[in-house]
Amino acid sequence: MTTHRNAQQSEKPRVGTRGYTDVERARERLEATGAERERSQFSSGASAAYRWALGRAERSPVTGASGSEGVPDLYRLTAEVDAAVVQMDEPVSRPGPRDHTRGVHDALAWVCGYRDEAP
Repeated sequence: MTTHRNAQQSEKPRVGTRGYTDVERARERLEATGAERERSQFSSGASAAYRWALGRAERSPVTGASGSEGVPDLYRLTAEVDAAVVQMDEPVSRPGPRDHTRGVHDALAWVCGYRDEAP
């Protein structure tokens, strides 16, 4: 019985340190919340991050890097978190784009295991 359950769990890849289903649920909750009220730049960024982390976007949300299909590995996810930090630290960044980048950062930081709560 345990073998069957493990086989089912291994059908979906891990996304960073999280299960694929956990990331999908976080994305769905975020999308449902955004549909109820006007979508913020933060929510838009977090949603873009989840789509990319789930392998559903051609380009990464901060750097715009492309290359591999499917779920990015932890190295690429972490590199995108780092790029978000650099971008948020820019003294001339405007509030709208900064909020979008913070949404990307917070979502990917959760995916990578740096945060306990999903945005």
